[in-house]
Amino acid sequence: MSIHPTEIKLHQNSRLLEVNFEDGAHFQLPCEYLRVFSPSAEVRGHGPGTETLVTGKETVNISAIEPIGHYAVRLVFDDGHATGLYSWNVLYDLGKNQANNWQDYLRRLADAGYQRRA
Repeated sequence: MSIHPTEIKLHQNSRLLEVNFEDGAHFQLPCEYLRVFSPSAEVRGHGPGTETLVTGKETVNISAIEPIGHYAVRLVFDDGHATGLYSWNVLYDLGKNQANNWQDYLRRLADAGYQRRA
């Protein structure tokens, strides 16, 4: 079952993607978060254990949002990354699980010895 967004709005100055869904859910997703959790094979890999820990994206922004049919958008990031298709379900899941995903990401960065830039 797919839930559809009613509005997708990019706030480039604050580097946030605001997404409203038909069930009333409202998410403000940082561009860095969307970039490091890209659904692309480059980030997610081709199977369990092949994921890539993406670093150095603290100031990444979205330069374009391209609709893909009636089921997804392609987010084009200003670092050149544009291979992930963000289906409505993926966007909803990223919004719903943002706090847990982000804490897990910060833990993985710490485990790798990476220090995020402010």
